[in-house]
Amino acid sequence: MPGTIVEPTERVRPAPTVPACDPVQREPLTREILELKRRLNAVILAHNYQVPEIQDLADFVGDSLGLSQQAARTRADVIVFCGVRFMAETAKILNPDKLVILPDMDAGCSLEESCPADQLAALQRTNPNFYTIAYINCSAAVKALSDVICTSGNAEKIVRAAPADRDLLFVPDENLGQWVMERTGRPMTLWRGNCYAHVEFRRESLLRLKARHPRARVVVHPESLREVRDLADVICSTEQMIHWCKASPDREFIIVTESGILHRLRKECPDKVFHCAPAFDVNRMPSDACRCSECKYMKLNTLEKLRDCMRRLYPRIELPRDLIERARKPIERMLEITARN
Repeated sequence: MPGTIVEPTERVRPAPTVPACDPVQREPLTREILELKRRLNAVILAHNYQVPEIQDLADFVGDSLGLSQQAARTRADVIVFCGVRFMAETAKILNPDKLVILPDMDAGCSLEESCPADQLAALQRTNPNFYTIAYINCSAAVKALSDVICTSGNAEKIVRAAPADRDLLFVPDENLGQWVMERTGRPMTLWRGNCYAHVEFRRESLLRLKARHPRARVVVHPESLREVRDLADVICSTEQMIHWCKASPDREFIIVTESGILHRLRKECPDKVFHCAPAFDVNRMPSDACRCSECKYMKLNTLEKLRDCMRRLYPRIELPRDLIERARKPIERMLEITARN
């Protein structure tokens, strides 16, 4: 299915390095965090890509859609968001009167950075008939310019629900957008952006791993390249990966997404075997080297930083009220469409 690709004027800067976690401090840190949570009447939300020790003490672990739904319904006074900045912004947009904090404000996203709001606005002005569907991996400013938000878990449903008489503009993930076009048959203009952690997966490396594990089913995230998606037994979001692997009668799986999800998969499916797909970084190692993909932004969050942000109630997400109002409408539209049968 053809689609127009729009190039941003600047490329994304490299991800920062990740400090190592100190396992010796884990137990006392966990106790202190749980006590702080009780005193603050806080809820801890963690993405599937967070480090295991954060996942283990979170109130809810899930993907972007699940985390958005949890944020929308929470009664906690403080939302502690263990993920990346755009996710914490989403929680603030849905809870403007609550305090939203995150362990590290530098936890960004290559997708978010690939789509500056001013460049999106300039493109929108070239076609008044654009209906903008923004993947949730974007800034609050980009959300405010959008008609509806989507996640990898509901992107197909959101696109199918889009007005038939509008020209669809999908930002910022070209790989997810391409996959949705294949699924729906709806042509879209795609923004040239991607998740650096997912485009490290390559067909040749995955084929070699499949040869070593011929009985393993291949589960692929739609942010991956088409050459990788073509090898999948199933393509789905991280939360859908959990459900699919639990329900599958198969016992062995190759998981093609950020390796943080393996912790939850192994906890919830202890009788099954999970292999991380090899990631290829052209600047560091040959394509046949097996290195699990890690999002360095996600891994900026540590137990120490989680404890510190709860002690200080900082870093906190602050957004202008008018921006919150404009950005909330497309998020609420997404939640409404997702709730339909």
